[in-house]
Amino acid sequence: MFSENLKFIRKRIATAAKRAGRDPSDISLLAVSKTFPASSILEAIESGQHAFGENKIQEAAGKIDELRGAEIHWHFIGHLQKNKVKYIPGRYSLVHSVDSLELAEKLHQESLLQGCVTNVLIQVNVSGEASKSGVSPEKLPLLLKKAQGYSGISIGGLMTMPPFDPDPEKARPWFRALRGLLGEVNLSLGLNLKQLSMGMSQDFEVAIEEGATWVRVGTALFGGRK
Repeated sequence: MFSENLKFIRKRIATAAKRAGRDPSDISLLAVSKTFPASSILEAIESGQHAFGENKIQEAAGKIDELRGAEIHWHFIGHLQKNKVKYIPGRYSLVHSVDSLELAEKLHQESLLQGCVTNVLIQVNVSGEASKSGVSPEKLPLLLKKAQGYSGISIGGLMTMPPFDPDPEKARPWFRALRGLLGEVNLSLGLNLKQLSMGMSQDFEVAIEEGATWVRVGTALFGGRK
């Protein structure tokens, strides 16, 4: 089941990349494994998938312990509370959801305490939805400028979640806006951020056409959540 889904998703990724004149190898697939058991993740690993996204610290902790020793790159994609930051350094390859300067600073401090550097993306609320986490586009340059002094974290790019719509084309303006922001801050702050985490099961092809380097796919790989 997972193996067939994975082949189909990889084919769709490659087709979307070629349509946009991009190299398919520039796009990484993150399998969103939240709510699925360790056994499902093991099946996914056997199929050749090694990057998995979790959004709850406690749920992920159990799986990380159970699957210790397996070839896995864990990513944290959920809203990260400041009191849970201590569980991040050394466990996650990439945190997609740093949504404030305060959180960036806390993660920097905790990473230094634990003797490592944590790779992160800054979550941007491009749509301005009140229900979504993320720094506003207007405040992004200031956050990046101040966070450049935080040696405990390494910022690689940006992430966003557009308003949900069954029509994937409705997400295109938000993906395009995030790509534009990446270009703007790179130019104005002299940065070289390259990663864009955007696109999920329903709209990842549009996200790829607009420059996504990470697509976060759960349902289309694992099936519906109970």
